[in-house]
Amino acid sequence: MTPVILLAAEKKSAEVTDWAARIGWLVGLALFVALVYWLMREGWKWRGTLQGDLPELPARPSPTTTLNRGGKPPQPGMPDEPGEARLTMSGRYHGSTTAGQWLDRIVARGLGTRSRAELTLTDAGLDVVRPGATDFFVPAAQLRGARLDKGIAGKVLTEGGLLVVTWQHGDRLIDSGFRSDHAAEHAEWVETLNHMINKTEGAR
Repeated sequence: MTPVILLAAEKKSAEVTDWAARIGWLVGLALFVALVYWLMREGWKWRGTLQGDLPELPARPSPTTTLNRGGKPPQPGMPDEPGEARLTMSGRYHGSTTAGQWLDRIVARGLGTRSRAELTLTDAGLDVVRPGATDFFVPAAQLRGARLDKGIAGKVLTEGGLLVVTWQHGDRLIDSGFRSDHAAEHAEWVETLNHMINKTEGAR
């Protein structure tokens, strides 16, 4: 047998694969991924338990929740009717954290779920509608500030790519992060929200 033929035979035999070892490695990797997912899920549940004292989120004002339509009283300081929309926005909700602590995620009451979001700002406050997730409403009296930022709850974007709204809920001061489908809208939202907040605080 010539050296060329021997070399070809050696290369052919080298193609034999240890399938048992490969399958074992893949199973081990799958188990590791499952373990990481389970630990993340348990951590999420544990954080939600720690935040169990967070009150229920306020409902938006509507004809069925205002006094002049025979419904429940509106939130303290909230007008009987929401009023005309000052601003609207379509985009994404990226999460909420303890104010000033962008990694201290709040998951209770559905605030930890990232989702699409439709925002409407009226004299009554900020209405956040989230398809597939919990809607929430921030009364004007509970709004504390707005700013441009680049990160919240583990989500990092470009500088100024995030609209962060600070609001009071119960004993907690919360930062909620939103990103418009048209980021150029953020500056107008910051200006309008802060003007509205200063006016509300001045009237107290």
